Amino acid sequence: MSNQKSVPNVVKFLIGGTAGMAATCFVQPLDLIKNRMQLSGTKTSTLKVISSILKNEGFLALYSGLSAGLLRQGTYTTTRLGIYGWLFELASKDGPPNFTVKALVGSAAGCVGAFVGTPAEVALIRMTADGRLPPAERRNYKNVFNALIRIVREEGVLALWRGTVPTMGRAMVVNAAQLASYSQTKEVLLNTGYFQEGISLHFVSSMISGLVTTTASMPVDIAKTRIQNMKVVDGKPEFKGAVDVIIRVCRNEGLFSLWKGFFPYYARLGPHTVLTFIFLEQMNSMYKTYIA
Repeated sequence: MSNQKSVPNVVKFLIGGTAGMAATCFVQPLDLIKNRMQLSGTKTSTLKVISSILKNEGFLALYSGLSAGLLRQGTYTTTRLGIYGWLFELASKDGPPNFTVKALVGSAAGCVGAFVGTPAEVALIRMTADGRLPPAERRNYKNVFNALIRIVREEGVLALWRGTVPTMGRAMVVNAAQLASYSQTKEVLLNTGYFQEGISLHFVSSMISGLVTTTASMPVDIAKTRIQNMKVVDGKPEFKGAVDVIIRVCRNEGLFSLWKGFFPYYARLGPHTVLTFIFLEQMNSMYKTYIA
């Protein structure tokens, strides 16, 4: 009976954010590697980026921007998973929703979450990218709060939402793919009779969901990353928008460069998806069992 108890919306938001922050502590180095590869502008590899970081910046540099990563999860993931849980519950009143409804619910949750989380995202992109720049060009933010304060002071408050449109677009793609494919995969695996509700089901569902999400979202992600890291010189931004980034990447680096960093992206997104959903499911279960 305990599994039939509902979780209050406030608790859904808190559990969602906590799950995302816990997962980020494990995958922050992969996020940094992915961002460096997307910003490189040249052909590179995961091993080359890792060796360069270790040689020139040291092991702890792999965790550059962790404070921004945690704040991003505290804002973006809290919002998106909280809204998704709330909307999914509403859509499930007359029985399990179909895949299209799940995708729409996930997309809406991601869009709102992305808007809330964009300032932390901008800080994260810049902090993880800083080490690849010459010392004279580095921003040298001390932590995420220092980054946010300096961005407002040096570039204006609207700079905190730079790249909001591609960020929201990416989030809609990611969440439509991730949340819907996770729910759908779970449903399909349970119907096979080989799986029961538990960590093994959550793990397999998350890994499949992560693969679908990585493939669908990477072109939008690379546009978002480059826009948020760009500098404005004499009032002229480096890129006009997401479409301009994608066209220039295809023209200068080749079509498949839109999936540059695929393996670190999936290596980050897969485990992050797994850990987030495992933490999420376990915390929901514990709340229903011991508190509700």
